[in-house]
Amino acid sequence: MFLEEYDVIVVGAGHAGSEAAAAAANLGSKTLLVTMSLQNIAQMSCNPAMGGIAKGQIVREIDALGGYSGIVSDRTAIQFKMLNKSKGPAMWSPRVQSDRMRFAEEWRMMLEGTPNLDFYQEMVKGLIIEDGKIKGIKTSLGVEIRSKSVVLTNGTFLNGLIHIGEKQFGGGRAGESAATGITEDLVRAGFEAGRMKTGTPPRVDGRSLDYSKMNEEKGDAKPDKFSYSDLTSPLTHQRSCYMTYTSLDVHDILRDGFDRSPMFNGRIKSLGPRYCPSIEDKINRFADKERHQLFVEPEGWNTCEVYVNGFSTSLPEDIQFKALRSVAGFENVKFFRPGYAIEYDYFPPTQLKHTLETKLVEGLYFAGQINGTTGYEEAASQGLMAGINAHLKVHEKAPLILKRDEAYIGVLIDDLITKGTEEPYRMFTSRAEYRTLLRQDNADFRLTPMSHEIGLASEARLRRMEKKLDESEKMVAFFRETSVSVAETNPILEAKETAPITQGDKMFKVFSRPQIDLEDMLKFEKVKAYVEENNLDQEILEQAEIQVKYSGYIEKERNNADKLTRLEEVKIPENFDYDKIKSMSIEAKQKLSKIRPVTISQASRISGVSPSDISVLLIYMGR
Repeated sequence: MFLEEYDVIVVGAGHAGSEAAAAAANLGSKTLLVTMSLQNIAQMSCNPAMGGIAKGQIVREIDALGGYSGIVSDRTAIQFKMLNKSKGPAMWSPRVQSDRMRFAEEWRMMLEGTPNLDFYQEMVKGLIIEDGKIKGIKTSLGVEIRSKSVVLTNGTFLNGLIHIGEKQFGGGRAGESAATGITEDLVRAGFEAGRMKTGTPPRVDGRSLDYSKMNEEKGDAKPDKFSYSDLTSPLTHQRSCYMTYTSLDVHDILRDGFDRSPMFNGRIKSLGPRYCPSIEDKINRFADKERHQLFVEPEGWNTCEVYVNGFSTSLPEDIQFKALRSVAGFENVKFFRPGYAIEYDYFPPTQLKHTLETKLVEGLYFAGQINGTTGYEEAASQGLMAGINAHLKVHEKAPLILKRDEAYIGVLIDDLITKGTEEPYRMFTSRAEYRTLLRQDNADFRLTPMSHEIGLASEARLRRMEKKLDESEKMVAFFRETSVSVAETNPILEAKETAPITQGDKMFKVFSRPQIDLEDMLKFEKVKAYVEENNLDQEILEQAEIQVKYSGYIEKERNNADKLTRLEEVKIPENFDYDKIKSMSIEAKQKLSKIRPVTISQASRISGVSPSDISVLLIYMGR
C-alpha cells in the first residue's frame, strides 16, 4: 500500500499537524499526513476564534515564517479586533472571530493544494523504533509506513476520556474516538508520560436567545488582518458578538451540581488550564464575585450555532441547562450540545530539544498538546517549527531555532523544554522579557528573512517585507531631518494641552511627545505632502509612529537582548558531567543533568538553578 519511504510523517491533523505537514511539504519533503478523520482537519475543538493576547502575535509570526494559519484566519474571519489598543504597541494583540466550518474547509483546501503532501485516514497504533531512531508508524489495520522522521501532534486524543457529570466515556473530542497504543509505545521506549485536562462550554441555538438583554460587542471600525501577504484582505462587514453575565442565582444552581461534578468528586485527577477555568472552578475559587462575564460568540456567517465563551463545564447536562436558563438573554435557550471536560495523555516537554525533536528517539518530534500546551496558536506554532526542523534534519541541514528575543514562538519552546509544565501552558505577553521587540507589527521584519533563507517564505513575501522596512525607515528619517516652526507647531500642541515650543525643532522630537499622535502629525503640510507623494499606506504610517515614539525603549531592550546573546553563545558540552562540580547545589546538579541545557543562558533559566550555580559552572568551564 505504501511502497515508498516518506521524509516526514505527521500524525494528527489539528492545528499543529496541519502546520507541520504544510511546512515540511512546502520545503520539499515527501510528507504524509495521517489522521483519524479527514473530515475534521484543523477542527476548532473549542472557541471559534484565532489570536488574542500574545496569541495574535504568534499567528503573525507563523504567517511571517510562511505558515498557513494567518491566511486561513483572514479568509474565514467574521469579526476582527485589535485588543489592548489603549496600551503600548508591545501589548497590541490581533484577534478574529472565525467561521468554524469555513475555517476547517479552507485549511483542507490549502493542504490539498500543497505539493509533496499525501493524506491517509486511519488510527496510528504504534511507532517503529529501531536502535534509538524512528523508522515509521503502525496503523490499527496493521499497515506499516516507513519514514525518516515522524511528528506526533495528537492533541487531546491520546487515551482521551470525556466527562459530563458522572458519565465518562473514551473519546478524543465529542463524537470522535480516542487514540490508543502510542502512549504505551513511548513509555516502553523510556518516555515519561502524564495526564492533563481541558474543557469546553455548551453550544446553543442562537435563535432561542434574546440579544436585547445583552451588550453588543462590535468589531473594529477599521479592521486589520493577520497575514502580511497580499493573499487576503481586511473584512468589509462583520458579525457582532454579545456579552452577558452570570448571577448569584446561576451560581447557586451550579453549586447544586457540585456533588456530581467530576472536578469535585475526584473523578478528574489531572490539572486543567489555570487561565481558562471552568465555570464551576470560577465560582468555587472566586466565591466573593457576584457575577462572571459570558461572551456569546456566533460560530459562523450563516449558522445559528452559538459558542458560550466563559461557561466551560463538566457538570451534569441538566445542571448546565438549568443554570444557563437563569442567565439574562438565555431564558429560553435550546442546547445543541452540552459542555464537557476531557483528560488526555501528554509528555513533559523537558524531554525535547529546542528543535522539538525528542532526546530519546532520533527523528521523532512532538508538537501541540502532547507537549502540555493549550490553544490553537501555541499548537500551530509548534507544528510549524517541528515540520521545519524535521525537514531540515532529514536533508542534513542546520536546524532553525528561534531565540527568546526573536519570537514569541522562541519564548514558548524555550519555556517548555527548559522549565517544563505541569498544567496546560498558555502564552502571555508577560512571559516574554523582550516584548517591546516582539510586537505584532514587526513579525515579518524579525522572521521572514530567516524563513526565506531556508526556502519556506516566498520571494514575494521577502520583497514585500523589504519594501515595508525601507519605506518605514525613510519616513522615520524624514521626521528626524525635517524641522517645523513655532507658528505651525504650537496650535497643534496647545490643542492637545501640551507645552508649546519656544523655537523651531525637529519633527521627531514633537512626534515623540505622548500626547501627539499620527493624526496630529498629518496636520503638518510637510507630513501630509510626504505621505501623498510616497503613497504610504496605514501599515507604514503605524510602523513609523512606533519607531519614533518607542525608539528609546526599543534600543534599551535590544541592548539587554544583546547582553543575553553573549551567554547564548557559551555552549555546554553535550555529555557534560555536572556531578564533578563539588561546589554546585545538589538541586542544580539534578535539574541540569535532567534537562541538559545547550547553553549557559538556557541553564540560567532552569527553575532551581541559582546565579551562584551559574557562576560556578562558568568558572569550571574556564570562563
